[in-house]
Formats: sequence, structure tokens, C-alpha cells
Amino acid sequence: MQGLKNQTVIVTGGGGGIGSATCRRFAAEGAKVAVFDMNPAAAEEVAAGIRAAGGQAAAFQCDITDRAQVDAAVAATGAQLGPVGVLVNTAGWDVFKPFVKTVPAEWDRLIAINLTGALHMLHAVLPGMSERRSGHIVNVASDAARGGSSGEAVYSACKGGLVALSKTLAREHARHGINVNVVCPGPTDTALLAGVAEGARDPAKLIEAFKSAIPMGRLGRPEDLASAIVFFGSDDASFITGQVISVSGGLTMHG
Repeated sequence: MQGLKNQTVIVTGGGGGIGSATCRRFAAEGAKVAVFDMNPAAAEEVAAGIRAAGGQAAAFQCDITDRAQVDAAVAATGAQLGPVGVLVNTAGWDVFKPFVKTVPAEWDRLIAINLTGALHMLHAVLPGMSERRSGHIVNVASDAARGGSSGEAVYSACKGGLVALSKTLAREHARHGINVNVVCPGPTDTALLAGVAEGARDPAKLIEAFKSAIPMGRLGRPEDLASAIVFFGSDDASFITGQVISVSGGLTMHG
């Protein structure tokens, strides 16, 4: 991919499945990777693996729902790795149950992690990108944002909001040389999906249902998502902004 060598990249949720695969892929392209995660051990494990492979990475403990932590981690990234050129928001959380069986405390947490956390990150990095008139932002939403998903009402609403936010920011910041795009995973083999399945009456049956619904016949892999994310974060996507792409094995096909 073009334009990634020595570029500073922040990946939120970098200790998770999609996040860690994304961190490793950016590092393989020569980027300097800031691994943001609320779990410092998970973040450091990913960063250490990248460094052991000859790449450049640093771990930062960051709860994206806490604006003070976000500001501190972004400032520390700039001091240690240089100005942020790419932001990837992969951090997320879900609960799988019918809407009427959810409770407001779950709504609050879903909104805080899946929407407000992204707002904090975007608000923290966009001024610097605008000043430098350069930047790539990739927000990881979900196909649930595009077609709905039974059992994920509030999660779907948050991710739908993230899609709308991304398109609006793409319009506002195109003149500043900043691209904003969205990658929507379908069912992907991660701890998040496993956690969602545990909330179902029959977790194994739910996973099999996901697989059978996917035309390509398997769950997504974190590396499948990383490829699309890194493309949008590179100069290969320099004339693409405000776009939403599903990486779902054909489960969703939107024109």
C-alpha cells in the first residue's frame, strides 16, 4: 500500500481480534502503530509482537469513553511516534438480546463504547490532521448498521450513527485533505462474536446460522477486515471518501 511507511497510525481496540490484525497489517506496511486498548496487557502483547517482527509499535492504555484518557493517549502518541496520520476506530462492544429485554444501563454502555468513544477519538485527532491538511480515518461499523440485526437494536443504532457521522465528516473535511470511510464487518470470528453468541439460547446454532447465511460459506476472519481497513488508510484510497464497504462474504450486497 502507498503512503504508509513511517506514518503514525492509531488503532482503537487494538488488542482485540480485528484491531490486532489491523495493527499487524499496518506495521507490515511500514507504519508506526499506536495500539490503543483499555486492557494494557492486551495492547502491549500486540505491540511487542510487532516489535519482535521488526516493526514499530507502542501500546497505550486508553478507555475511549473517557475523554481525558483519550486526550492523554493521543498526546503521548504524538510525542512518541509523531503526528497522527491515520485513525482507525475498531473498539466495540455488543449484547445480544431482544430490545425489550435490554435495560438502560446496557444502552448507556453500548452508546458510550460504540458511538461516544469514536466521537472522542475523532474530536481529538481531527484538529491536527486539519492543520496538516492530511489524514485518513477509518471507522469500523457493522452490517447491522445497514440492514438491521435482530437482537442488536441499540448496537445497530450506534453503528448506524457512526456511518452517518463518517459521511458528514467526510464532507466537512475533504477540503482539508482528510478521507473518512467506513468498513462494515459481517459475522467475524472474534471474541466479540463469541460473546454475542453466548447471549443466545443456543450459541453453536447461532454461529452455524451465521455461516449458512453467508454465500462464501464461512465466518469472516480478522485479517479479511484488516486488508480493507489498511487500504482505506493508505494513499491508494486518496480519492475515496464518505464510502461504506461491507466485508461479509456476500452476506450483504448494497449498491
